[in-house]
Amino acid sequence: MTLREPQGAALPEVGVFARTFPRDTAAEVADAVAAAGFTLAQFNFSAIATPTLAPDVSAATVASVGQTFRDAGVSLWGLSATYNIINPDQARRTEQTHDAARLIRLSPALEVTAVTLCSGTRNADNMWADHPDNRSPAAWADLRTTLDTLLEAAAEAGVTLGIEPEPTNVIDSAERAMRLITELGADARHVGIVLDPANLVTARTLDHQRDIFDEAFDLLGEHIIGLQAKDLTAAGPAPLGRGDLDHSLICDRALQLDHPVPIIIQDTADHDAARAGTYLREQLDAAGRTRRDP
Repeated sequence: MTLREPQGAALPEVGVFARTFPRDTAAEVADAVAAAGFTLAQFNFSAIATPTLAPDVSAATVASVGQTFRDAGVSLWGLSATYNIINPDQARRTEQTHDAARLIRLSPALEVTAVTLCSGTRNADNMWADHPDNRSPAAWADLRTTLDTLLEAAAEAGVTLGIEPEPTNVIDSAERAMRLITELGADARHVGIVLDPANLVTARTLDHQRDIFDEAFDLLGEHIIGLQAKDLTAAGPAPLGRGDLDHSLICDRALQLDHPVPIIIQDTADHDAARAGTYLREQLDAAGRTRRDP
């Protein structure tokens, strides 16, 4: 990875998950995002009480959502298409893969860069819960087979599929993410890594976060298309900036990427989103000043 020259470089844009502001209409969501001080968001149809994969949403509705956010002065960086892509219930997996591929093909109307996925688990009841078979060859094979369908849709739509290392999913580490990128070969051009540093540490490894984050950024740097921001303590999740994650380090590493990527705030409360955005921008600004004036 090549270090990016900091002089004159724009800081990464800070965005927020639109589902932070669940409302009845896309206009209300977009207005809430803007009112909290954000001009960038990741959309999830669940924000307007619609299933994430939106199987019954029309192309016209998708286009309307995109225009609504643009009218509010908010760009949509990503669209969530999360579902359990290695669900052991094959019929359910096939149905949802069809819906996800359809949504990917509709996503250009939102003018998004990425459509984000969940790499899946063998736990049929909860796609964010671990299962002992997640590291089996069969689980990996199902991941690759499902991705083939989604990659075809992404190629047609001209968007990138965002894969996020999650501790309870098949892609549970930077190493496993890099394995996928390597195996995909030429198809890897349609895949990028969405890195959430909070997913890489546990209560037991918080004291080693510098080594863990450095390893992940060094390994995946050129493939990172977006970052996510949340916080945690040894006891569990915490509001952004009020936990034990070293966001100064994370922001510094973000500035070292040889290409600018957005940082999307996740798991913040509606009423706390504006403060979280201010905190993260301050961290980025401080990291930028440090790099300019070491």
